[in-house]
Amino acid sequence: MERQEESLPARPALETEGLRFLHTTVGSLLATYGWYIVFSCILLYVVFQKLSARLRALRQRQLDRAAAAVEPDVVVKRQEAVAAARLKMQEELNAQVEKHKEKLKQLEEEKRRQKIEMWDSMQEGKSYKGNAKKPQEEDSPGPSTSSVLKRKSDRKPLRGGGYNPLSGEGGGACSWRPGRRGPSSGG
Repeated sequence: MERQEESLPARPALETEGLRFLHTTVGSLLATYGWYIVFSCILLYVVFQKLSARLRALRQRQLDRAAAAVEPDVVVKRQEAVAAARLKMQEELNAQVEKHKEKLKQLEEEKRRQKIEMWDSMQEGKSYKGNAKKPQEEDSPGPSTSSVLKRKSDRKPLRGGGYNPLSGEGGGACSWRPGRRGPSSGG
């Protein structure tokens, strides 16, 4: 029993010495690298929060995909809607193509008719250019060319006849002059 009593006081001395060693080691470590440790802990916390939010969003997307794949009725309805939309767009495109073909056919018929008229007028000895322009003039209800010429001749000119903007002459209070050549004479 005496040995047990002697060993009891020895244990606390070892424990206190270990605590002192731990205190000095940890204290010097915190004193040297304390701020680095604090900032790295904050940075790890922020990175962990961001990653956990992304992982949650990724898991949610995977669950949504799995739920959508599981429900065949939703998939079938979606495919039917897509097919109906494609069919509608194809019908509209076909209608536009038919309109375009009809328009091209009318233009071709018009050209053919004009060629026949031109050939007939040439056979009769008439000028085909004059005949080709007459229907266009008759179709347009605009003013005749002689009245347009009269209106232009009645107008007053905006500037005199001798004005040329590229000559550098002729009026105006503003005129541009190039700067002096050579080094600037600053003060």
